[in-house]
Amino acid sequence: MTTFPVVDTDTDVTRQVLADHPELMVVAFRFSKQGAEGKLHNHPHIQSTFVKSGRFAFTIDGNTTEVGPGDSFVIPTNVTHGCVCLEPGTLIDSFTPRRDDFL
Repeated sequence: MTTFPVVDTDTDVTRQVLADHPELMVVAFRFSKQGAEGKLHNHPHIQSTFVKSGRFAFTIDGNTTEVGPGDSFVIPTNVTHGCVCLEPGTLIDSFTPRRDDFL
């Protein structure tokens, strides 16, 4: 088993790869303050997000929804998405194929 480092991705946001395989990657994103952002972006990977803790305003393809603990959703390939933290917490994201840019 490999332990991956915690990486600062933006102000008050960290990322840590939890599991990695060429076809799948699981990543924890931790938001430590209200207002911290996962800036709008897109990528060719399919993404599944599970809200482990906290509350987030999540925007997917221009539509914003508030999500909280236990919520989950899938973001299709190349769809613009991002979030703003409403209450500090952790998102668990799975990507297929893996995000080589995270290694």
